[in-house]
Amino acid sequence: MAYDEGVAARLRELFLERPGLTEKKMFGGLAFMYRGHMLVGIIGESLMARIGQAEYEVVLKWPHVREMDFTGKPMKGYVYVDPAGFESDSELGKWANLCIRINASLPPK
Repeated sequence: MAYDEGVAARLRELFLERPGLTEKKMFGGLAFMYRGHMLVGIIGESLMARIGQAEYEVVLKWPHVREMDFTGKPMKGYVYVDPAGFESDSELGKWANLCIRINASLPPK
């Protein structure tokens, strides 16, 4: 499965000044890693966001958000966001900042 290069470019611009951030092709898409942990990714046209266990149930109620079920069963702490949920740069930035905040609390790998 290919990933949306336009979304990848927008994320790269958001993360330009962020030390410790890398990219890795995985799941047939592209993942951005922060301090060795998966942060956010692109699978097809959807955004994959690591939002953590504590935020999971709340974030699932937001518009354009659904469970990440890549393996056939829900992956708690991760969600898919449909393109309508990150059309604007401010919406994409909101997702990026949420994921960074959650992942910053994890120990570095």
